[in-house]
Amino acid sequence: MPNFTDVTEFLLVGLTRRQEFQVLFFVVFLVVYMVTLLGNIGMIILISISPQLQSPMYFFLSHLSFVDVLFSSNVTPKMLENLLSERKTISYVGCLVQCYFFIALVHVEVYILAVMAFDRYMAICNPLLYSSKMSRVVCVRLISVPYIYGFSVSLICTLWTYGLYFCGNVKINHFYCADPPLIKIACGGVHIKEYTMIVIAGINFTYSLSVVLISYALIVVAVLRMHSADGRRKAFSTCGSHLTAVSMFYGTLIFMYLRRPTEESVEQGKMVAVFYTSVIPMLNPMIYSLRNKDVKEAVIKIIAKANLRR
Repeated sequence: MPNFTDVTEFLLVGLTRRQEFQVLFFVVFLVVYMVTLLGNIGMIILISISPQLQSPMYFFLSHLSFVDVLFSSNVTPKMLENLLSERKTISYVGCLVQCYFFIALVHVEVYILAVMAFDRYMAICNPLLYSSKMSRVVCVRLISVPYIYGFSVSLICTLWTYGLYFCGNVKINHFYCADPPLIKIACGGVHIKEYTMIVIAGINFTYSLSVVLISYALIVVAVLRMHSADGRRKAFSTCGSHLTAVSMFYGTLIFMYLRRPTEESVEQGKMVAVFYTSVIPMLNPMIYSLRNKDVKEAVIKIIAKANLRR
């Protein structure tokens, strides 16, 4: 029998062991975090106060921004704290809480992206029925499913994480509590956790991505049937931002969670994790605003109103 240890805290290796880069990383990720908060909270406020942004697409976008704020805030503050600390630790309970919210928010986000793809399908392929089929009640129900499902699945996954046993090695080769590095240092309960992690991630990524791909396949067919070049251009422009966000988020998560945890994959996963915990939440408001005429017009109107009040 292995010599199991009662764990009270974990040591986080972080992004790098080189002390000379700690302050530089702190400044960089603090700036990224502040831009993420300002961009996403700004997007939520803009959508809530702009009459031209009251369509279902922007309703779902506001929830994507809300989840991005939570997603980044679940990881970044502790990472910033540890970058300036000599002893980079996280309590056992804190680790489980971080795991719980991370898994929950990942599932919420992938299904919000799927709902947004379905919304684009309804808007482009069924424009005459769009307003009645995508009413406010329907939108609230659609957005409720990712939250309920994501936090429920995460509870089950976190209980399996709680079932991991450790034998003295409590050094996590990561900057937050993630399943792959935890599995790598555990000495008991590993097989069921590893198997369920890959199966659940595979099922949910496959199902949600299938909704996205089928929706866009039907959109492409509908757009190609359009006789107007302007109509085609407008249809593709409304989908471009969403496709960019989907490609970045799914690509990084598949790379991270659909492989068996090894020393090499965990090390590579740290670099990928920076992208989906910090960079993508920061980029999403920029992607949806810079390539979106309605958002740019809403910003211009608010700035004009603010100047008139002076």
